Amino acid sequence: MDKWMLIDGNSIAYRAFFALPPLTNSAGQHTNAVFGFTTILLKLIEEEKPTHIMVAFDAGKTTFRHEGYAEYKAGREKTPPELSGQFPLLKELLTAFGVARYELEGYEADDIIGTLTRLADEQDIPTLVVSGDKDMLQLASERVTVALTRKGVSEVERYDPPAIQERYGLAPLQIIDLKGLMGDASDNIPGIPGVGEKTALKLLHEHGSVEAVLAASETLKGKLKERVETHQEDARKSKELATIYREVPLERGPEGMKYDGYDPAVLAGALRKLEFRSLIERLELPSGAASGDNAEAAAELEVIVVSGKDELDALAAELPQVESLLVEAVGENPHQAELLAVALTIGERVHVVPVDVLTSEAATAIRDWLADEQQDKHGYDMHKAQLALAWRGIPLQGIRFDVYLAAYLLDPTNPDHTLNGLTHRYALPLVAADEDVYGKGAKFKIPEPEALYPHLAAKAHAVGAIADIQRQELEKSGMHKLYYELELPLSSVLAGMERQGITVQAEELHRLGAEIESRIATAMQEVYAHAGTEFNIGSTKQLGEILFEKLGLPVIKKTKTGYSTDADVLEKLEPYHGIIPSILHYRQLTKLQSTYIEGLLKEIREETGKIHTYFRQTIAATGRLSSQFPNLQNIPIRLEEGRKIRKAFVPSEPGWSILAADYSQIELRVLAHISGDPGLKEAFINNMDIHTKTAMDVFRVSEDQVDSNMRRQAKAVNFGIVYGISDFGLSQNLNITRKDAARFIDQYFDAFEGVRAYMDNIVKQAREDGYVTTLLERRRYLPEIKASNFNVRSFAERTAMNTPIQGTAADIIKLAMVRMDEELRARGLRSRMLLQVHDELVFEVPEEELATMRELVPQVMESAIQLDVPLRADVSDGANWYETK
Repeated sequence: MDKWMLIDGNSIAYRAFFALPPLTNSAGQHTNAVFGFTTILLKLIEEEKPTHIMVAFDAGKTTFRHEGYAEYKAGREKTPPELSGQFPLLKELLTAFGVARYELEGYEADDIIGTLTRLADEQDIPTLVVSGDKDMLQLASERVTVALTRKGVSEVERYDPPAIQERYGLAPLQIIDLKGLMGDASDNIPGIPGVGEKTALKLLHEHGSVEAVLAASETLKGKLKERVETHQEDARKSKELATIYREVPLERGPEGMKYDGYDPAVLAGALRKLEFRSLIERLELPSGAASGDNAEAAAELEVIVVSGKDELDALAAELPQVESLLVEAVGENPHQAELLAVALTIGERVHVVPVDVLTSEAATAIRDWLADEQQDKHGYDMHKAQLALAWRGIPLQGIRFDVYLAAYLLDPTNPDHTLNGLTHRYALPLVAADEDVYGKGAKFKIPEPEALYPHLAAKAHAVGAIADIQRQELEKSGMHKLYYELELPLSSVLAGMERQGITVQAEELHRLGAEIESRIATAMQEVYAHAGTEFNIGSTKQLGEILFEKLGLPVIKKTKTGYSTDADVLEKLEPYHGIIPSILHYRQLTKLQSTYIEGLLKEIREETGKIHTYFRQTIAATGRLSSQFPNLQNIPIRLEEGRKIRKAFVPSEPGWSILAADYSQIELRVLAHISGDPGLKEAFINNMDIHTKTAMDVFRVSEDQVDSNMRRQAKAVNFGIVYGISDFGLSQNLNITRKDAARFIDQYFDAFEGVRAYMDNIVKQAREDGYVTTLLERRRYLPEIKASNFNVRSFAERTAMNTPIQGTAADIIKLAMVRMDEELRARGLRSRMLLQVHDELVFEVPEEELATMRELVPQVMESAIQLDVPLRADVSDGANWYETK
């Protein structure tokens, strides 16, 4: 049976544009309206399964309605260029969907849809109208349902005649009368001034139509009677304007709306062009089908599950021919991940070795091959693979390519580097998403071997095809050296550090926890004393009542549920009452207790007595490492109680020391080099205090005239420049007006003209190239730098300024780690690199190597790269991490 679906293209596109945040692709094209439209279209196709679809658009600004009422839609704001530029993209995408679209000069989309619904009524065809415009409700009938978008475009609310009666107490055609009385500001339909929806509904419930209301005007009272009698013609004209015309001379009838479904390959290609990767995953793609426009059909793989001696012997003989490797371990934390199997590709054959076979005595040859540094391995997420294998006692060496790491380097802001996402991106035979095979959350389950092993085989085979493409991309982008000489070897260095772990004394954490508990109790009593009563300090509601009702402090911000008491609000209130510092201190202490004391205790691994963090190379777009499970890079250092937590981090062997080396102001040194500013360079070359030097140049005073406030302001702007400072940001940091902050920034740029020139030039270069690079050629693409939206463009410009600085600093410490690892091995030292925390490296060192390491570590760090200014690394050691500061 036929089923029609008619979509108001302009209405849905507008709704999507204003409902969704700005979105652009790498070409700088705005795509949020197209994305939202596509989301709802896919959902409706899946749910409704229509046989016919038509998307109707307005053809132009002038319609037949303007002939009788020139002011129709007058005053409506001009369509934002960010939206108007998306209509050609949307229409192109509809073609890829195989969905018909229609527009006709002189008529609106409503009229086209109205005419088609008349035909549907006449031919007894069930029809769904999709729009964001309530005017469409007049089309509802026994056969026609109107779906109005709500919550942006994520949901629709369906109206048939009974639903309209329930909601408004009206029949569908009375919607026209409703508009006649109340008008419609968006279309500049006047209605009767002063008559809103509530009054209009009351009149219609009593009289039934505009005409009847006008005829009974003498029964009305007061102002309403006066308005109705004065604006009779406005009401009649408004009803006429609101009436959808249902006799449009369509050049194409229902036969042109026939919908036979989309071609998955064609649609996936169009979505890929728009960079809608998340939507590609929703397509009804046949298993193993290719997703690209000219991608070949997926090759039939021969999957060999290695289970017996004969299969192991056969595989052992062919190990030198292995082209790609997949180590499958499920679980986000690689230290706890469950190792399932390894899959090895040789041509179109994939050998899958289950974990029980891999760890058996019979699989010695395979384990030896995995551990052989001379045997090349090409795989996916080899960092995680190394850890998962290491916890089963199996070394993995000889890693020559990692497609996961390459994917991140080639496109660091793309959130999807899964094999499923990469096969989409490179138009290769599709690999199913892991969540489709394993399930998600509570539904996660390791599938039976007959489903699991073909999936692993497909993933292993895809690795080789993806690697071939990525090698060329790395060469073309100039990042091959960064990849092969820095990121790839660093991956193994990190795996070694993580597997080693750092010893943490539980008893010291318990002792510190008891100390913090005591301080929490004291802080709590201080808050109660200020408040004059006891209450739950952790309750936003109770705290708000105390601060703003009992104590009468000024209300800074309100939320839907009451007063805001977040950190920003409390900091603004600090000058008003002594209770505020006590509350802030209480919050700091409770966070220390829950997040760091209790949190770290849970992470100590029982069998090693250590914490084994996981350093991620593929998270931050700047190239900085991230730490997870737990995050050891955010242990607080501002509060003394927080710093003391580092006392629990100790060497793993008696008589050893913890040694830490920290780059001094590395980002400002990089800025001095990149900008070539003579003032900055002079400061670092002469080993001056950079903040004092900045204050001298900005305030034009001598060194002995720089006071602590001047230095503090100079320090804020120095570090602010690195992060793309704005006058607003600086004003917040220094608690000064935006005007003063802007003047201070101008003074800074007057003093350091080389920095200003760098900022201007790097933004110009980013606009021309579409990306910026670090000194080691790491790229970050910035399509938003061409955006017409000021806020979006400004953020991209700040990113262009700070990425080369932050990214180069990140590259330098990574380079130091790789060189340090090489030195430790070459010299046969027993010292171990344990952690990287921002610009700091942490080691554990035997007593007899302390003198050597005190000299070697800063030497390696300071010579990691040659800049126009010297790098400096400060080194110190102690019985625990706390004592190194």
